[in-house]
This record gives sequence, C-alpha cells and structure tokens, in this order.
Amino acid sequence: MIKVTILYPKAAGSRFDFDYYLNTHMPMAIARLGHAMSAITVDRPIEPGAPWPPSPYYAVCNFICESRETFEAAFLPHMAELQGDSPNYTDVSQEVLITELALDHR
Repeated sequence: MIKVTILYPKAAGSRFDFDYYLNTHMPMAIARLGHAMSAITVDRPIEPGAPWPPSPYYAVCNFICESRETFEAAFLPHMAELQGDSPNYTDVSQEVLITELALDHR
C-alpha cells in the first residue's frame, strides 16, 4: 500500500480557501479517483500553541491505494482538470510526497 500526500504550504501573502477545497474540489477528486482508492482523507492543521510551532501547512490531503501505478492510472486522466481547479482555492504550489505504508496500527 502507498499513500500520496498533497501538502499545501503556507507562504507570506498566500491564500487558501479551505471551504472551497473541502466542499467543491475534494468531491470532484473523490468522484474521479475514489473508485481506485482505499481511503481519502483531508487534514486541516490546527495551531497547537506553545510549546509547539505553528503549522507550516494550510491543508494536507492523503490518497491511500494499492500502488503508485494504481494511483497514476486513476489520477493522470484527470490531472489537468483537478490541477486546473487549484486557482479557485489557492495560489500556493503543492508539495507531493509518495510513501509506502510501513505501519498502520488502528
């Protein structure tokens, strides 16, 4: 199993419309990719206060699926549409992290 994590870093003067992201963009992504994913999550970082540092991210999205090939087969046909929607909710560049799930203890 792998996890594809999309990170939206905070930057001075940038914007991120979390409501649009959660209520418009993510339903579109789920409709396009959901059939191939084991799970899709969206995290909204909270500011924990001292002694913890502020979160460097506006949002974190995770797509969990069988393999990188599975993700790419689902995502690539819709990549232009999904990435083309990003100006509607942010002006920051996404960071993408693909990891292998080494431990999942629930």
